[in-house]
Amino acid sequence: MQMFKLGLVTYNMAKDWSIEEIIAKCRATGFRAVELRTTHAHGVEPTIDAARRREVKAIFADSDITLWGLGTICEYHAVDPAEVQRNIDETIEFVKLAADLGCRGVKVRPNGFQDKAGIPREKTLEQIGLALKKCGEAAADYGVEIWLEVHGATRSPAHIRQILDITAHPSVGACWNSNADEPEEGSIARGFALLRDYIKSVHINELTNDYPWRELFRLLRESGYDRYTLAEIPGSSDPERVMRYYARLWQELVS
Repeated sequence: MQMFKLGLVTYNMAKDWSIEEIIAKCRATGFRAVELRTTHAHGVEPTIDAARRREVKAIFADSDITLWGLGTICEYHAVDPAEVQRNIDETIEFVKLAADLGCRGVKVRPNGFQDKAGIPREKTLEQIGLALKKCGEAAADYGVEIWLEVHGATRSPAHIRQILDITAHPSVGACWNSNADEPEEGSIARGFALLRDYIKSVHINELTNDYPWRELFRLLRESGYDRYTLAEIPGSSDPERVMRYYARLWQELVS
């Protein structure tokens, strides 16, 4: 029996769709969950009022599609402490939204170093980790998780592990991102091992590229991962056709 299921990130595919369109197309093509990306047409943002939050939650509850998470662009590597705090505050607003909607988590990203400003990389990693700790403490109060995407200049699994060790909070984990430069001699085993116990969500992309997808899915099974692998794929003029092909290829690769 397959432990994890297929979902969709609304970053490119679905960026112009309403909630109702997202649900309909996912149901028609075999996708079981969504991560709603901020700024996109569905309009699910911290600015929506309590009535709209209840409405969105009900729409998903009445469907068989899980509203898995909210994809933000919050990041914590800025030189200016006020900017870091603004991102922490924004993350907490997304946490509150996620709690109201019944989402499991909020995706954030570390994203960059400040080499040009003369700030040591170790210091930036520490700053990100401590900011995430504050986010994790707030998330725990609302029963929500924070997922740190393996993203940007800080995307090395070693850097992400260092950040998470500094954060040291059970509500904060990693979002594996299936980056093209992760494989070493064709294998992701070394990087995956660093984050295995921290992975709370997974992004996947083009299943026809050279990434070792079968190995990833095997490693996820062996780790006991029983959540979603969410497709972050380009849009299409014929989305349902593309999504059906994608779902069938995913099923073949995870088998």
